Amino acid sequence: MENSNVATRVRAIIIEQLGVDPARATDDASIVDDLGADSLEVAQIVMMIEDEFNIEISDESADAVVTVGDAIYVVVASKTKS
Repeated sequence: MENSNVATRVRAIIIEQLGVDPARATDDASIVDDLGADSLEVAQIVMMIEDEFNIEISDESADAVVTVGDAIYVVVASKTKS
């Protein structure tokens, strides 16, 4: 799977879940500080990413998801391992 496709799909999940302007979902945008998510929404986003990509994200990795780029990296890294 191409990384640009992963990035597009992860961004789409975040945009849909938070109802934010797609232009704001940049790699360095903080999901909480810049996009306004609360901890429950971040957990929901992680679960939606797991479902979308059929992967399991460890609690440790989920806690490391701070930015949109982090969310993309977690998927790319888990796909590389499998």
